[in-house]
Amino acid sequence: MTENTPVLSAAGRPVARYVTRPELPGRLSPRPYLHPVTTLAGTAVTELGPADHLHHLGVGVAVPDVEGYNFWGGRTFVRDRGPTELDNHGAQRHVSFQLRDPDGFVEELRWVAAGGELLRERRTVAVTELGGTAWALDFTFALTNITSGPLSLGSPATNGRPGAAYGGFFWRARKEAGAPRVFTPDAEGENEVHGRRADWLALAGSTWTLVLAGATDATRRDPWFVRTAEYPGVGSSLASAERLAIAPGDTVVRRVVTVVADGRLDRDEAAALTAKAAGR
Repeated sequence: MTENTPVLSAAGRPVARYVTRPELPGRLSPRPYLHPVTTLAGTAVTELGPADHLHHLGVGVAVPDVEGYNFWGGRTFVRDRGPTELDNHGAQRHVSFQLRDPDGFVEELRWVAAGGELLRERRTVAVTELGGTAWALDFTFALTNITSGPLSLGSPATNGRPGAAYGGFFWRARKEAGAPRVFTPDAEGENEVHGRRADWLALAGSTWTLVLAGATDATRRDPWFVRTAEYPGVGSSLASAERLAIAPGDTVVRRVVTVVADGRLDRDEAAALTAKAAGR
């Protein structure tokens, strides 16, 4: 473990590396990320800067529109213009660790753009062993508006692009020859689960499964953003139908617990591990 790249472990094995100060071009919206993330058997389940989307950075938090500033990377969706290259990229800057252990950390971050600092974040990440073939990543982020006026978070969907309500917690998964299976407790397939709410959502690759669950009432109200055909990626949508307003001094908190398992889990197995990981 180094100062800027702590390594997280489960069952005595390294399962995730956290990069706090990545060296990235500004148009990628520099931000801390987890990569590589692996199963206990060592199978990678994240990608960093893949050719299809260079701004996809493993696991982390990314928002495409914070009061007009891009904290996602790539082009910005502009109403009536479409995806547009703008000089509006912000950056998430690591400030310090309040706690750092092999099984987790608490971190302070600043979200800054040309207009100055917009948000202050407290990020809490913890790793829990779930048995010989699975572990859980517990990821909480709290965003506080530190400006003197109201801020709002948006997405391409709120800016006029239907079906593109990405922004918030996001996991860019491993791309394989075939698309992964995606399912929830009562639905299956990208078209059936994308943009809908569910207690948990599973993404199953050839030899691995991710099961993401909202662990607070507010998080469970966020619809899931899902891609499998174009690329494998899953996230929760902070701004789906309308922008999310944050008053001065107010804080928005979200918590997602993700089961990382070897093998292809079925619905019952995914539900059981998620219940254990989320303490339900």
